[in-house]
Amino acid sequence: MLDAIRWDTDLIRRYDLAGPRYTSYPTAVQFDSQVGTFDLFHALRNSRKALRSLSLYVHVPFCANICYYCACNKVITKDRGRALPYLQRLEQEIQLIACHLDPSQKVEQLHFGGGTPTFLSHDELRQLMAQLRKHFNLLDDDSGDYGIEIDPREADWSTMGLLRELGFNRVSIGVQDLDPAVQRAVNRLQSLEETRAVIDAARTLQFRSINIDLIYGLPKQTPENFARTVDEVISLQPDRLSVFNYAHLPERFMPQRRINSDELPTPAQKLEMLQGTIEQLTKAGYQYIGMDHFALPDDELAIAQEESTLQRNFQGYTTHGHCDLIGLGVSAISQIGDLYCQNSSDLNQYQNALASAQLATSRGLLCNADDRLRRAVIQQLICTFGLEFAQIEQAFNIDFRGYFGELWPQLQGMAEDGLIELDNERITVLPAGRLLVRSVCMVFDAYLEQQNRQRFSRVI
Repeated sequence: MLDAIRWDTDLIRRYDLAGPRYTSYPTAVQFDSQVGTFDLFHALRNSRKALRSLSLYVHVPFCANICYYCACNKVITKDRGRALPYLQRLEQEIQLIACHLDPSQKVEQLHFGGGTPTFLSHDELRQLMAQLRKHFNLLDDDSGDYGIEIDPREADWSTMGLLRELGFNRVSIGVQDLDPAVQRAVNRLQSLEETRAVIDAARTLQFRSINIDLIYGLPKQTPENFARTVDEVISLQPDRLSVFNYAHLPERFMPQRRINSDELPTPAQKLEMLQGTIEQLTKAGYQYIGMDHFALPDDELAIAQEESTLQRNFQGYTTHGHCDLIGLGVSAISQIGDLYCQNSSDLNQYQNALASAQLATSRGLLCNADDRLRRAVIQQLICTFGLEFAQIEQAFNIDFRGYFGELWPQLQGMAEDGLIELDNERITVLPAGRLLVRSVCMVFDAYLEQQNRQRFSRVI
């Protein structure tokens, strides 16, 4: 088991910079319109030839209510009928993509995100899953990693029963905060009883894993009331927890303009919340996986980290990083071999493209040799908190110290500060540096100096 993380306030204040979350490298900021449908078809053909396993992500953008903090690609509407034309285009996309793949390529992982996937009616969910099963090789023995994001206000026992019947075995439940004053400030009123009912249903129906999302730094939050939320959530015993730092960027995300910035906690209070949360979760037996994620020791993520097989992609930490990831729906991102590509983020453009029997690919990036090398370095650091130079040298036929010689002074500075341990053979992220692993990864990011740091959230 990895050593517990160690809280070092001074180190956090010095290295708490704005930077990418590294769900990919290069990050989506580097995508451009030079990549299009032809590149996607070429990548799909290579995937088919190699018979690589697949991970499918399906984006359902609709929400009945707006949460002021949200930065997701979404459409707020009370009109459930808006889902039908979208689903028709989504089915076209499924068919267009699937015909370029081999029917024997297994879908090891499936994830529905949004928006609110359960915005769809039961019949619509059945139809969508039927289309996916018709065109892709979904597993029928419950061995796949098939998850869906749940808003407890949009789900009940019958919904959970349907999802289990359709093959889902993991759920991720949005909670964010249980304090009524905080919920009112962000327009998300959701009782503990609603959340508990969905979790009880998931357990009774034998879903394999339950994740709960929390956010610290929301308006009206204090270290004391957030600690109460964390205690209540621990009592629900989720297998995994995601504890995100709220990034207030009203100039980029219009709903956030409805938040009163005077009601936001101070940076010092946010640090206190995070420190308290880590202490509470550690005491309750959760392990810090990295990048806001915690898991019980018998969870697949924790086991994968122990065995150095944990990976990271656009869905976060995963045990299926070896799969080609195919994103379906508006704004969805695919990662197929060395190609990243993203569908249009505009709902009308997405639907119009498919109405013309064209894929909605709008931008992307094809990794070069340097990208692949740095991606491997960042992946190792962010997933295992360590890096063996010999592994990278062997895989990429380089001399690590020579290739990254210009970075050495920065790394030595981090070593002197106690973030990492550095010698001629490896980098080890120390317990005091694990909360700041993004800052270590940023040293190896060749694009960062060209980017506007205001696009990114802070590390803590």
